[in-house]
Amino acid sequence: MWQKISKNILAPSQLNGSQILDMLTPAGRSSELRRHAASVIMARVQLIAGLFAVLVPLGAIVDLLVFDLHTAANLVGLRILSALVFGALAWPREVSLTRPYVQALAALLVLLLVPSLFHLFSADMLAAASQTKTQQLVAQLYAYLPTIVLGGLAIFPLTAIEAALLALPVITLSLYGVILSGQMTELAQYGGMLWFMLMMLGVAMFSGMSQCHYMATLVVKAMHDPLTGAYTRRSGEDALALLFRLNNMSGKPLTLAFIDLDRFKSVNDSYGHEAGDRCLRTLSDNIRNALRRSDLLIRWGGEEFVAVLPDTPPESVGPLLQRMRDLGLGLRPDGQPMTASIGIASSKEANTANWESMVQRADQRMYEAKQRGRDGVVWPDGHWQPLTPLSQTDATTSTAG
Repeated sequence: MWQKISKNILAPSQLNGSQILDMLTPAGRSSELRRHAASVIMARVQLIAGLFAVLVPLGAIVDLLVFDLHTAANLVGLRILSALVFGALAWPREVSLTRPYVQALAALLVLLLVPSLFHLFSADMLAAASQTKTQQLVAQLYAYLPTIVLGGLAIFPLTAIEAALLALPVITLSLYGVILSGQMTELAQYGGMLWFMLMMLGVAMFSGMSQCHYMATLVVKAMHDPLTGAYTRRSGEDALALLFRLNNMSGKPLTLAFIDLDRFKSVNDSYGHEAGDRCLRTLSDNIRNALRRSDLLIRWGGEEFVAVLPDTPPESVGPLLQRMRDLGLGLRPDGQPMTASIGIASSKEANTANWESMVQRADQRMYEAKQRGRDGVVWPDGHWQPLTPLSQTDATTSTAG
């Protein structure tokens, strides 16, 4: 989750062992980074496929001018089939909610295989039809299709092992085509071409790893509030919308806790904004320590935070509140404990059509908690519960209220 990214990303110019490992294998990628990488990969696949869907058929002009009619007709047929596949890849589609990264890699693999299969099916045909120097030149250009494909991997944010696995079928098809054509013994030509393909793969792996590191750095900066480390409101809304849809699809409940620090304005007014910032950092750290790894914390604005609890009914929020009681929310500059007012909302409530209505209800209940004396929770059924244990209430009333 977000904590894992934040620990692994230090600065764009700094790398540690964990970051290098994350660039070598996708195992360390968080769900947020996977979704972002999936959107980038899919967008680039659709762009390239769209261009190829237009440009590949235009190449038929060269085939008709250079080769005999029978060979040209076969090549044109392969071009039309390839263009249809490219068109299908470029066609806008709904991105998978549950496995967007797998969908993106599958689309990329198809994009890579089309030129490789084109080369495989046309190799023998071109070898037999290449009589003149012009025909031989065009045939040699076709032979470089797998190498160009491997070079194209460089524009995608892939880890080293992903680039190698995606390149493996391309290299295999290229070697298979050479074996079928009976030209495997011409090491001077095909040995050099294989070496060049491996060099292109190395460049693509290095480029993909660099993009992975840069993307991870940008994701952390864009998605997380620099003061508290919580999600920003914009990125939090995106994550909340996704979780709402996933929980609706699975039939599982989603619960929100709208948390507002009590009488925070007095901290800024009496002790300055730096003291207020320290209080917010402490509050955020303590709430995150109370949350589970699957939960999200969003800084909604100022001293307001939203805790998103997937697969959790409201009646199971009690352990979270207990952990918050045990850990505390931090201390005010005068040494008194900080308190908060909390409103709870659930996706299983009636007339909950979207996540916005959940946030609105949790926000309203948070204000009800303030009106009932602060330092408490208002539940979906309307009842109020003090957050600080009753034995401590009298000691904190003067400051937490």
